Amino acid sequence: MIGYQLSFFTVQDRLHGRRALAQWLLDEARHLGIRGATLISASDGFGHAKRLHSSRFFELADQPLEITMAVTAEEAECFFARLREENLHIFYIKTPIEFGVTGQE
Repeated sequence: MIGYQLSFFTVQDRLHGRRALAQWLLDEARHLGIRGATLISASDGFGHAKRLHSSRFFELADQPLEITMAVTAEEAECFFARLREENLHIFYIKTPIEFGVTGQE
């Protein structure tokens, strides 16, 4: 299939309403019928303000997170429409890709 890889970047303690934003993104992808998404934890990173975000042994609240999914063009439009409905401000990368599955299930 031809589509997009969507990657969203946030930190562990960022909330959307009363839920962790990363978990909200995963749940919303599932709700919209997206085939899969992955939450990746990083040890260090920095954002647009050049502030370092880091995971520490005692404090994981500022740990950088990436949520990645492969989607069709239609799924991407639905997902971004949902983000607009929620008025979410989040950095993302949208990359054209080919994706699929090899072998038999």
